Amino acid sequence: MAKAAIVILAGNESHADHGRLANGLEAAKEFAETDEDELTLIFDGAGTQWIPELEDENSDYHALYQAVRDDAVVCDYCSAAFGVEDAVADAGLTVLDEYDGHPSIRSLVDDAYDIITF
Repeated sequence: MAKAAIVILAGNESHADHGRLANGLEAAKEFAETDEDELTLIFDGAGTQWIPELEDENSDYHALYQAVRDDAVVCDYCSAAFGVEDAVADAGLTVLDEYDGHPSIRSLVDDAYDIITF
């Protein structure tokens, strides 16, 4: 059994950012498809900007996102800082504000999660 926290930090400005998102979602999907594994998919920092696009059915990444959406959470502070808090709320995603408005990476480490960033 693996415990993984995949953190999407990449924004959406460059081709490389799109690649990091796709790779992060693909890695998350691999964990999600393994019944014994535990997965948390965190959109943090500039990565929060992806939520409106990923929720759009016409997005190239929508189907991949849908495969892992149930495991997704979003940084509360960063969703506001990057102006996507309404899209996050409309999506019904859980926002985390465990440590100074951000998800607590330390608590994940304490719970024996491997932290993988994209």
